[in-house]
Amino acid sequence: MRSVGLVEHAPASSLLLPDAVGRALAAAGIVDAVPDPYTPGQWSLRAGSKVGAVAVTAPGGGDPVTVRIRPKVPIVRLFFLLGYSLDPSRSWRDGLVEVAEHRDLVPALAHAVERQVDQALRQGLLQGYRVAEECALVVRGRVREAEQIRRRFGAMLPVEVAYDEFTTDIAENRILRAAVERLLSLPGIPHDVRRRLLHQRARLTDVTAIVRGQPLPDWRPTRLNSRYHHALCLSRVVLEGASAEHCPGDLRINGFLFDMNKLFEDFVTIALRETFQGRGRASSGHTARLQDSHYLDKAAAIRMKPDFVLYGPDGTPCAVADAKYKAERPGGYPDADLYQMLAYCTALDLREGHLVYAKGNGPHTAHQVRHAGIVIHQHALDLDQEPPGLLTDIEEVAQRLANTRLV
Repeated sequence: MRSVGLVEHAPASSLLLPDAVGRALAAAGIVDAVPDPYTPGQWSLRAGSKVGAVAVTAPGGGDPVTVRIRPKVPIVRLFFLLGYSLDPSRSWRDGLVEVAEHRDLVPALAHAVERQVDQALRQGLLQGYRVAEECALVVRGRVREAEQIRRRFGAMLPVEVAYDEFTTDIAENRILRAAVERLLSLPGIPHDVRRRLLHQRARLTDVTAIVRGQPLPDWRPTRLNSRYHHALCLSRVVLEGASAEHCPGDLRINGFLFDMNKLFEDFVTIALRETFQGRGRASSGHTARLQDSHYLDKAAAIRMKPDFVLYGPDGTPCAVADAKYKAERPGGYPDADLYQMLAYCTALDLREGHLVYAKGNGPHTAHQVRHAGIVIHQHALDLDQEPPGLLTDIEEVAQRLANTRLV
């Protein structure tokens, strides 16, 4: 098996690949793949914001080519962003995964999920009630009269019944098993982690497997399933992430990709919301909404969805912010972001707007728009720092939002 290592948003690498593999990577949007017009079989690969690993098997069943994309930030920082986005009330910074053992996302994620599943199942599989429907020779629960008439044409036996069954085959256990099964199918899982995942699958063997493509069953956090919460949060990441799995002809692609754009956006907006709730502004009538819909024009034909909008007690927007995790140009931040924020401020009647970036080349800057009286702030968060420092930076951004002037 051939392995190709890339880093997100790093300069392109020139590699020798089968043409079918290069075309598949380009068509699936996994990386930017461009063939060399002068050298047959030579491809230029550049990773974007997606990190993870995929295995591409060329036609004829040859050895697969595994493409591993590492994030720019250390794995320990990425897992803090991920954990905080899933559950801000818990400190995810310690004990989630032995980061020193893994440099890539997929092995680290598999290790973390296995550890959380093991902790969830140490007291045995959680049991609960689920609705079961069957035909029986005795009445149990309630009779499904409509089904009895439709299927049995008035016959007395067997009886179509529905009842609540106390079982381990519940939504929580199904989700855990689906996550374990998904991880076992991914490339690049270390042998010891794979062995422990197989053990977890054996513990969940009596649980119904979720068919690929079906929606995940619903579950609600309660006191009874509290020991499952962390495992279920990480399992959701595995099952709802940007997975890559398709078979164009004889070519097969299988893997897991995680979008750093979405992770950064989730972290920034949730951290801002938690900051405002923590400082008591929510009790004074202020509310924060994420991805709230607004319209740019009076005819309500052009929809826009800012990442974060803060509303006052009367429901009027007080502040707006957008999170941008992207590569900067040598001269600074992209101008298109400024145009977008200008539209937000104009439609929301705000004199200030805030763009929040992952720290790179540009410092904090502020631009005053000519003839509009609007100031657009550009903040930069250093993700490669300890969590307390990062959350302090978020509080500084929140303070600037709190002082936003209205038109």
